[in-house]
Amino acid sequence: MHHDERVIGHASMTQFAYLFERFPSFGQTFCYREVAELVRQGVTPLIFSIRKPKDEPPQDWDQRIVKRVHYLPDEEQLLREVRRVSKKGKLTEEVINTLDEWGRRTDFLRLYQAIYIGLHLQETGIRHVHAHFAGMAARTAFWIGKFFPITFSFTAHANDIFTPRKFEIGLDKLVDAARVVITETDYAEKFLRERFPDRADGIHRIYNGLDLAPFVTAASSAARPLIVAVGRLIAKKGFADLVRACRLLMERGKSFRCAIIGEGPLEQELGEQINQLGLQNCVELPGAKPQHEIREYLAAASVFVLPSVVDPDGGMDNLPTVIMEAMAAGLPVVSTATGGIPEMVIQSETGFLVPPGDAVALAGTIERLFDDLGLARCLGERGFQRAKQLFSVEKNVRELLATITNRERN
Repeated sequence: MHHDERVIGHASMTQFAYLFERFPSFGQTFCYREVAELVRQGVTPLIFSIRKPKDEPPQDWDQRIVKRVHYLPDEEQLLREVRRVSKKGKLTEEVINTLDEWGRRTDFLRLYQAIYIGLHLQETGIRHVHAHFAGMAARTAFWIGKFFPITFSFTAHANDIFTPRKFEIGLDKLVDAARVVITETDYAEKFLRERFPDRADGIHRIYNGLDLAPFVTAASSAARPLIVAVGRLIAKKGFADLVRACRLLMERGKSFRCAIIGEGPLEQELGEQINQLGLQNCVELPGAKPQHEIREYLAAASVFVLPSVVDPDGGMDNLPTVIMEAMAAGLPVVSTATGGIPEMVIQSETGFLVPPGDAVALAGTIERLFDDLGLARCLGERGFQRAKQLFSVEKNVRELLATITNRERN
């Protein structure tokens, strides 16, 4: 590619929009990081969010980015707005016919949201929209692509591809219609290419990015070591296995603390499990924490643990951001060979992988890292190097931009 071509392509991509179901969101910090890095690189996409964040823990978001988010109106106002533009003759006959034919079938609001966003994009001359998750935002982007001369792409993450919900515009239609599909691990790329062989060339792996600068390297030499785990308190994270492993460590006379940071539907159940096993003095559930506090926990930790399991319905982790963060803090990681985790946690090199659901193996591995500080430090250093190599937000966002750009120019 000639230098002038690259510049033209880069400039054209400042004219693209993001579409999220909810932005910014505590549970999806990787989305925020991506947008913030694009802005840092001088690319300022329009940002649409279907829903407003609510009941979110406080975060250190850049308010200049938050203030640029265009939140869609609620249902009543949205329908009123579409009726108004329809009367003004701004919609083609095909769009009006599709609305009439679809009626109030499931997911009908996606069509109206697509019209609302598509008209905005047309007014500003934007010809491409990128959505995150193969869910509500991607389904809305699908209709934007149907109704307007605007292409779309999306980033697929985890359960949205491993256990997609049943919608008339399902994963197959999204993959088929998208200009390009991004996913975040080799595991997921292979999974999608095998499932949609006709679209294999349009499916690309780009790792999530992380700014490594704010992370402080963990000291990991505390007299009473700290185990840190971070994630939503849901079944696929396997935190019940970690609590059981902590009981085994206590029975072996180990002195330690464990913090499982996050919130979710299993909070009460995990709290009861901690009490029943007599772990109140060493295992805590501090709730969800903002990024800077999570970094403080990681800096004080000796080991990071994420004992992911596969749900009965096939749901699983793909590329847990928290493992990237732990590696950025120079921590040894103990996890399982679930989804794309083995692409980050290299056995005996950056951490250890134990069988999912095996609390005994988990306890034994954590104990080994408690007892061998030299090993723990060595794994942590290699983990940091791997994070720097694979998860640089600057490099990965440039790759994302180039991937969408090339597709749009074709």
